[in-house]
Amino acid sequence: MAGFLPVTPEEVRALGRDVPDFVYVSGDAYVDHPSFGPAIITRVLEDAGFVVAMLPQPDYKSCDEFKKFGRPRLGFLVSAGNIDSMVAHYTVSKKKRNNDYYSPGGKAGYRPDRAVIVYCNRIREAYGDVPIIIGGLEASLRRFAHYDYWDDRVRRSVLVDSRADLLEYGMGEATTLRVAELLDKGVPIKKIHDVRGTVYLTSRGDKLHYPAAMGYDDGGEPVGFDYDRLKTDKKAYAEAFAVQYRNNDAVTGRAIVEYYDGKMLVQNPPMAPLETEALDRVYALPYMRTYHPMYEKDGGIPAISEVRFSITHNRGCFGECNFCALTFHQGRSVRARSIESVVEEARLITKMPDFKGYIHDVGGPTANFRHPACKKQLTKGVCTNRRCLTPEPCPNLDADHSEYVELLDRVAALPGVKKVFIRSGIRYDYMLADKNDRFFRKLVTEHTSGQLKVAPEHCTSHVLACMGKPDIKVYDRFRKKFFEISREAGLEQFLVPYLMSSHPGSRLEDAVELAVYMKKIGLNPEQVQDFYPTPGTASTVMYYTGIDPLTGKDVFCPTDYHEKQLQRALLQYYKRENAPLVREALKKCHREDLIGYKDACLVRPEGGAGAPRRQDGRSRRGGSDKKAIAPKGIPEHRIIKESDLKKPHKFSRNKSGKKISRGKK
Repeated sequence: MAGFLPVTPEEVRALGRDVPDFVYVSGDAYVDHPSFGPAIITRVLEDAGFVVAMLPQPDYKSCDEFKKFGRPRLGFLVSAGNIDSMVAHYTVSKKKRNNDYYSPGGKAGYRPDRAVIVYCNRIREAYGDVPIIIGGLEASLRRFAHYDYWDDRVRRSVLVDSRADLLEYGMGEATTLRVAELLDKGVPIKKIHDVRGTVYLTSRGDKLHYPAAMGYDDGGEPVGFDYDRLKTDKKAYAEAFAVQYRNNDAVTGRAIVEYYDGKMLVQNPPMAPLETEALDRVYALPYMRTYHPMYEKDGGIPAISEVRFSITHNRGCFGECNFCALTFHQGRSVRARSIESVVEEARLITKMPDFKGYIHDVGGPTANFRHPACKKQLTKGVCTNRRCLTPEPCPNLDADHSEYVELLDRVAALPGVKKVFIRSGIRYDYMLADKNDRFFRKLVTEHTSGQLKVAPEHCTSHVLACMGKPDIKVYDRFRKKFFEISREAGLEQFLVPYLMSSHPGSRLEDAVELAVYMKKIGLNPEQVQDFYPTPGTASTVMYYTGIDPLTGKDVFCPTDYHEKQLQRALLQYYKRENAPLVREALKKCHREDLIGYKDACLVRPEGGAGAPRRQDGRSRRGGSDKKAIAPKGIPEHRIIKESDLKKPHKFSRNKSGKKISRGKK
């Protein structure tokens, strides 16, 4: 069917129906693009013959708007949108954000905090026992008892708090379709207990449809964790997360239970990932690839700008960064679309009226993954006791970029395509594990737009271990080769490394070491990221419990606000406003040797004057703290602002005040 899905009762009636089969309630504005989860789920249902009405960002202050389409024939589907509503609303310092890229005009305030819970309560108020199925990232990552950073406590499963009937976790196409088919056959929602990829509540002692992950006691009841214990016992909480994490694979995963008074929450094993043929069908559905025209008057939806000319070619990630929720949501087993499917989507993009010849990205969770880490994962599942890439790449790792190279070549060869970029994150350790460097060279010379984003995150070994990242020596090998290839090709290109402060395991001394490392390689990042404890990550468990859930070892966690300020300031030691904090941190760590005027120093003495070194090695006169001391020579790394790219010349003024050019940047 061409066009957007119905957003009014009149549009539903135009389809020959008095009421829709499902009403999809979303915390995001309605964008019909395959980068948006709600678009995929609703198109899959439409393709199966169901009528789905969209209710994006309804007025949640009453239940009136939830009655807009009448009582749906089969039920409500509820999602907070593409990201957790609390992350969408608050910064890491718990301050309200001023914008929301998934809302009209980028304005905040169109959805409530804890959107899934609020929406479900309004639906219950409107229709009582109508079936409610929750899904999306917010529901998926909060499916168990979870530490909530904003409340600073362990909250109950969102299924309990929302009073929904069923929770779908992970990538939900197959799960949603199966639940819809059962409802269509007349199976009551309260009886749907045997669908993979779902979580449900039942009476304590009820029989499970799948074996429990933790075995059975003598009474035949599955052994699980009780919420009353999880909310107070940090060791038990870490142990529970480890069980959940190790049962998140469709091949090896077993059912998991949690107890809430007389109720038992049951997570069925994950649904199997979609294989290539099924993925191709999903991405071939008739997406409009933009936001609904009803938002035009408000300035549109900013989030579409990042993905309008981008293509997702894979799912899943075996990188396993501990601070990333991908492992808990999409899983570690990678699947990819066929080359033909991706080329066909690229061909559609080239026919869009505002296409300028540039494919912005052919990527995914990790751009350079095209297949499972090893063939064993297809039949025996992912390993529960080791990682694919860290601390060293597994001997069984299949590091091969040949298919990805072919994919990129095929897309680049399409008529109308001038350039294909890769802007999703890449795993440089996986690149280096490939004995053939063809992709490395191709990435640097053909698919980098002057700067390449990578994520070393830190430099000290024990912090990187807590992050699940490779040793900094691996990054050093990567950056050395990146610049070698760039120079050979006559290209002036830069790396844009992501760095994180205050991650579990990071002491103040580690932040100092990171600052020293940055100074050594000439890295002056204009943006750094504080660790943000979000649901569903191993790092968040470390932050709350002080325990690494995957090893059981104690972990130092910087939770004091002032110490976090010090760590963040060290990552931007060169900013004059950070100088007092940098000096304080260095004194606390007994690193006064880094306060002074030598090239190795990070900051001047308080009130000091003199001639610190500029980036080019020449002296600069001025008062204290005007500019942090920078290394001699041109730095290998620097952040390029978008404004830099728009201003090709630097200017100075002569004695008469007239601008004179100092050459191109």
